[in-house]
Amino acid sequence: MTVVSPTLALERKLLREYDLIISLDEVGRGALAGPVAVGAAVMDASGARRRVPEGLRDSKLVSEKRRPEVAERAASWVQASGVGWSTAAEIDEMGIMRALGLAASRAVLSVIDQGVRVENALVLLDGNHDYVSAMHPDALTVRPRVKADRDCASVSAASVIAKVARDGLMTDLHGSHPDYQWDRNKGYASLEHRAAITSRGLSPYHRSSWAIAAAPTLF
Repeated sequence: MTVVSPTLALERKLLREYDLIISLDEVGRGALAGPVAVGAAVMDASGARRRVPEGLRDSKLVSEKRRPEVAERAASWVQASGVGWSTAAEIDEMGIMRALGLAASRAVLSVIDQGVRVENALVLLDGNHDYVSAMHPDALTVRPRVKADRDCASVSAASVIAKVARDGLMTDLHGSHPDYQWDRNKGYASLEHRAAITSRGLSPYHRSSWAIAAAPTLF
């Protein structure tokens, strides 16, 4: 399989029109347990002239062992970064798409809190569905892009930063709920996870509104 290396071609083009790009990508959308996380990575014109960090890819294409060091390089490379979260309870309350929008809002707020000004910023969002504008219909210009996490280096940075943060959280939660093996499956529908749900029931961190018993096994 040919691995596509992300570039800054799109970011450089967009930065002719905008002062900043806030790149967003989500992780944990399909999990049975734990929050959904949205990573944010901020890129400006000067940053877009810098070399893409070694090993930066969409988080799904980086081995679990290497992700922390790649995420650290990515966070040092961009102008600011952050992660926004929506809990399992919030997902149950409002549905996954609105929860993604809430997590994205929190990710953007996290970089604003670091001094990022968004008056002339573009949100570059991985995927084909804009779940951000519903939460901020007048505040942000959003451009969804299919495979942006694969092709656009700033979105790859957001992806790996969010993935490492969420994996770390699920590993921490494993300590208090070891039966579900979240240190290994990170809340996704592995055989061991589903077997533990059958025998032990749901934890407070499970998305109880989901049809968990019928969820497909992902690995």
